[in-house]
Amino acid sequence: MAGYVFGLVLHPTRDVSEVVGTIARWAAQHGKTLAVRCEDRDRVPTSVEAVPACDLADHCDALISIGGDGTMLGALRMAVRDPKPVLGVHLGRVGFLVEVEPPDLPRALERLVARDFTVESHACLACDVCGDDVVAFNDIALVRQPGAGFVTATLAVDGQRYGYYRCDALVVSTPTGSTAYSYAAGGPLISPATEALVVTPSAPMAGISRSVLLSPHESVHLELRPDSAPVAVEMDGLLIREAATEGSVHVRYVPDAGRVVRLDPRRYQERNQLKLSLLDLPLLPDQLRELLPDGLREQLNRRELPPPR
Repeated sequence: MAGYVFGLVLHPTRDVSEVVGTIARWAAQHGKTLAVRCEDRDRVPTSVEAVPACDLADHCDALISIGGDGTMLGALRMAVRDPKPVLGVHLGRVGFLVEVEPPDLPRALERLVARDFTVESHACLACDVCGDDVVAFNDIALVRQPGAGFVTATLAVDGQRYGYYRCDALVVSTPTGSTAYSYAAGGPLISPATEALVVTPSAPMAGISRSVLLSPHESVHLELRPDSAPVAVEMDGLLIREAATEGSVHVRYVPDAGRVVRLDPRRYQERNQLKLSLLDLPLLPDQLRELLPDGLREQLNRRELPPPR
């Protein structure tokens, strides 16, 4: 397809030069255009067009996220007004959203241009945080400051008050986010095919002590009580407000807000199932490595060697 434009969304700190180089060479050979945010101009070849961050998604036919799940979530948020297909290239550690490994990139790009893929639809949370509008694809969380007491907040669903929480953190998540902070706090795993949102307290001391699973048509309202300690507010793991002592968070579920490219859905699901099982093993990564057959362990060690300079 002539004129096809890929937008590159880069991990903020990792070295992405090798992957970007692979994409740039492929794009040059196939007559495709690459674009990147202006602030990432110095991290890509001069052939890549730089555009303002707010215009990148509108400017492109598809986005390529290079990093881990955090980078992927940033790409989805970037395109939330007009969802574009987002292909995830894995440079992270666990990664439940990303699918493509760097060696598989050329074939993945060919399939992306040929539209030979399926789309995995993702919901988001449209949140009013003390009067500011934010979007989260994983979760929105109220988190206590160490040594400052507990998060104390009331819960209302569709305007009806249900009770209160007194806990270390309070997490509202989508099905996608059920494998992240909510899962670490003891929340349930929710199939991405399910439309729902879940409210999970972390280390509850009083009040509601279990996860609350809600319909996508119900809105959630959390309001800090006067006796709450100052809290930080995180959106998809990013700090957006710190030391809040009053105010509220209103959360609404928005379906079909993001489009994730899937090239092999079955294999992707099998890999995620394995990743989840590994999270529950009480072993360090080096201990797991020692359990691998010699040949596979040597192959993994070679892959982790730094590229020659």
